Amino acid sequence: MARIQSFREFYPYYLSEHSKPRTRNLHYVGTTLFFVLLLTGLWRQQWYYFALLPVVGYGFAWVGHFFVEKNKPATFQYPLWSLASDFVMYFQWLSGRLKL
Repeated sequence: MARIQSFREFYPYYLSEHSKPRTRNLHYVGTTLFFVLLLTGLWRQQWYYFALLPVVGYGFAWVGHFFVEKNKPATFQYPLWSLASDFVMYFQWLSGRLKL
């Protein structure tokens, strides 16, 4: 596969790598926990919460990829676009605008 050159190209690919509802649901759990920990850490000014952000954010997502979707997370090849896509997918899901 040729290297993807833009986020506009990448996002449909990202969604295709999350074709199973259980994979997406695991992403939503991880992203929700990410925001809960982020806000809790800021509110309490306890910075160790930030160390847990990648654990919950990536942990749930990678379980979905390795055990449900059975594919390799896009994070390994496109780390920044993958992170941005996770937030886009999450907020599209929350707003009811996610089209798969």
